Amino acid sequence: MTLISSLSRRAQDAPESGIVEIINYGRDRDRLLPLWAGEGDLPTPQFIRDAAKAGLDNGETFYTHQRGIPPLRAAIADYYARHFGARLSPEHVYVTGSGMHAIKIMVEAMTEPGDEAIYFTPAWPNIAAALGVSGARKVGVPLEFADGRWNLDPARVEAAITEKTRMIFVNTPANPTGWTASLADLSALLEIARRHGIWILADEIYALYHFAGGRAPSFLDIMEEGDRIVFINSFSKNWSMTGWRVGWLVAPPEIGDTIENLVQYTTSGVAQFMQQGALAAIRDGDPVIAENYERARIGRDIFCDRLLATNRVETLKPDGALYAFLKVDGLTDSRRAALDILDKTGVGLAPGSAFGPGGEPFLRACFLRNADQLEDAAERLADYIAGI
Repeated sequence: MTLISSLSRRAQDAPESGIVEIINYGRDRDRLLPLWAGEGDLPTPQFIRDAAKAGLDNGETFYTHQRGIPPLRAAIADYYARHFGARLSPEHVYVTGSGMHAIKIMVEAMTEPGDEAIYFTPAWPNIAAALGVSGARKVGVPLEFADGRWNLDPARVEAAITEKTRMIFVNTPANPTGWTASLADLSALLEIARRHGIWILADEIYALYHFAGGRAPSFLDIMEEGDRIVFINSFSKNWSMTGWRVGWLVAPPEIGDTIENLVQYTTSGVAQFMQQGALAAIRDGDPVIAENYERARIGRDIFCDRLLATNRVETLKPDGALYAFLKVDGLTDSRRAALDILDKTGVGLAPGSAFGPGGEPFLRACFLRNADQLEDAAERLADYIAGI
């Protein structure tokens, strides 16, 4: 028996990220324009770093509140009042070691091994992997792609539910497609969840990246007391804090002890000095959100307009999130295309195959970057497309 074969089947079956494969292949290239990951090119703002440094200087290096320091939990509740008009108490808020950590512990809270969980494909690959590693059966419901846009048919969701279904994972605005649920979509999903007594795990990390103006529709707009909904969010995208690995949950206080226990047995909490940085971000960082939104809006227009002008790209501008999900005429093997594009142009894209069923013909590019870089990347890709 080999060492690997002696590990659990769940561990052995954890898939390699198709995004990370491309990043590892090309990260040290000359003239590289890395659009492959879901992050911008700006470092964390200085005032956020200064707050974390001050925490270190003040000796905040001990064990701390596993649910999050009280000032941060209160500030997150205030964030929802400002941006969502939602009245939440700090008791609804739980700080986690990244949005991914929040997803993983809630998957384990909502499902037993062998239970089923629905998600919409193509999808950010980590949700399917988190379900698999936790022993749940992942059930992908495809979004419909027509005339360059993505749409959800709630009837497909209803048809996918069985007696083993325990949760629906809803990411809107969505990575990688940019699909953004309407209030009608969310209402239909909530009614389905209520009817079948199942949980909704709502990933609304991109809610403020909504290009129709204002933030995207949210389950917070329509939910009622007692609904089985937990919200996932992170400091990564809004405040340029991807490397910090700090996220949060919004959940009914009734399940707070369970969430705290799951934090204890995974990370035992987020370092207090890092939470001080997060506190500065969410309390004083609305101008940072506005700046990042505007950079994304301009970047989306620059990048998408140039590639749509080739008349070889079917996908339209996304309604939300940070990604152009490109369907290019003549490209069918997205992994091979991503490698070839990297070799020939220096532009790093994520292959659609990394995002599961329905993703294969597509390539994903993050447009939260400097406008000059995006113009350069779009020109290189347009030249590549012309040569296909």
